[in-house]
Parts: sequence; C-alpha cells; structure tokens
Amino acid sequence: MSRRRSPLPGGPDSAAEQLLTLGHLAGEALERVKLQRARVELAAALQRYLLPPELPDRLSGFRVAARYTPARGGLDVGGDWYDAFPLRDGSVAMAIGDVQGHDVEAVAFMGQVRTGLRAIAHTTTDPGEVLEGTNDLLLSMGCGLFATCTFVRFDPRTGELAAARAGHVPIVWATATGRCGVALDDGGLPLGIQCAEQYPVSRRRLTEPCVFVLLTDGVVEGPSCPLERGLEEVMRLVSAGVGTGVDDLAAQVVQVADLTGHSDDAAVLVACYDGLAKGSPQ
Repeated sequence: MSRRRSPLPGGPDSAAEQLLTLGHLAGEALERVKLQRARVELAAALQRYLLPPELPDRLSGFRVAARYTPARGGLDVGGDWYDAFPLRDGSVAMAIGDVQGHDVEAVAFMGQVRTGLRAIAHTTTDPGEVLEGTNDLLLSMGCGLFATCTFVRFDPRTGELAAARAGHVPIVWATATGRCGVALDDGGLPLGIQCAEQYPVSRRRLTEPCVFVLLTDGVVEGPSCPLERGLEEVMRLVSAGVGTGVDDLAAQVVQVADLTGHSDDAAVLVACYDGLAKGSPQ
C-alpha cells in the first residue's frame, strides 16, 4: 500500500507567489529610483540655470574665474553660488554665498538671493547697503531660510575695493611682492535672520598686482580640517599663484575641498588684478 506525500512548504505554488512578490517589490524599487533620478536631474538643471553662464572678461587689467563642485549627499545639489557682473559706473561686482540646505528648496532660495543682490547692486554702489537691502527683501518674502554671503565692489581703473560680509568665510588675498593674508574684517549676521541688520564695509586701495579669492566653507572646512587650516592652505596656493592663469588657480583652490573630507558643495571665485596702469588716477 503506497503512502501519499503531503505538499512540502515552498512547493511550486509558493515559489510562484514569492517570485510575483519579488517582481512587485522590484518594480516599486525601480519607480523610486526613477523618481529620485528625476528629482536630482531637476535640481541640477535648476542649479545650472541659476549660476551665471559666463563671467566678465572684457575688463582691462582684471580677470576672474570660478569653480563649483556639488555636494556628496542628499540630492547632490546645494545652495553654494557665485556671481560677477559689471556695474554701470565701470566697476565690477562679485559675490559668493552659501544657502542653508541641500535640496530643490535651497537651490530655489539661492536663485532668489542672487537675483536680489543683482537688482539692488544696480541701485547702490555700497556693498553694505546691497547686503542690507537683500536681507530686508528676503525677510519680507518670508522664505524661512538663511544664507551667508560676501559682496565685493572693485574698480580696476582706480584699484578701489570695498567688501561686506554676512556671516561668510573671509576673503583670502596675496600680492606680487609676497604679502598675503586673510581679510578678517567685521561682518554682520547671515541674510534672512534679523531685520535692519547692519553690514560694515571694509575699503582698500590696491596698487600692485594681486589675487583675491572668495570661497565657501565647503572648500576650507570639513571633518578632517578646521577652518583655519583650510584657509592657510588656500593662502599658500594663492601666494604661489600670483601671476599664473586665473582658471588654473581657481581649479587648484577648489581642490582643497578634497583635503577637508567635506560632504558639502563648494564654490570658488578668483579675481586677478594686474595693478594700476600708468596714467591711472592715484
């Protein structure tokens, strides 16, 4: 007499059900990957659109270059940005900033900050007033985010440089005669925090060839490098780079971020000044 065998767990029917379940899970995972990829591409495209497509290149005795590297987490985008544009009086405005966050909202807010700065810079030549006006504008819009920023106005014809900071990393500079340093001038709070904030303006007159660098903290600060050490490394590169190509120097400076172990995005704006031409007003 033969004995009937009872079905074993995990037989054909059970295996088919498991494959069907795995198929559903794989499909859902694929949809999530596609959605995440679409979000990354959207944010990256928005960021590219909001950064300046080109920088001033027709100013006698003055050259400028910039570099940007994305964050290594989140949506791989962030709020770091830079800008440089000529003003009506013949001077040039330069700005760099860092917006809170690493997502589409941060990128959109970055565009608002940059647009506000540009608009106000065409109504006043004072960097402190530019930051004050932008700060009040952002607060009136109720954005709920904040941004650090440095704004510089430079006149290559006279060598006059005026700068103001809103909670941002200081400017690094070096001259052709070997002098170098970090401009630890007083500044105000980041933009978007407090109404009627004041932003002190530092003023200098440059007469010899020099380089000054605007950057974000993603370049000089990270888990393996404190801010002071990162600034010293940038100062070393800038001192050795006076008189070299501005594009090469910008590329070297942004690579300091690789030494800091940072996961933040990073931006660098380098300006090289050839000094006062003969016959320029003193």
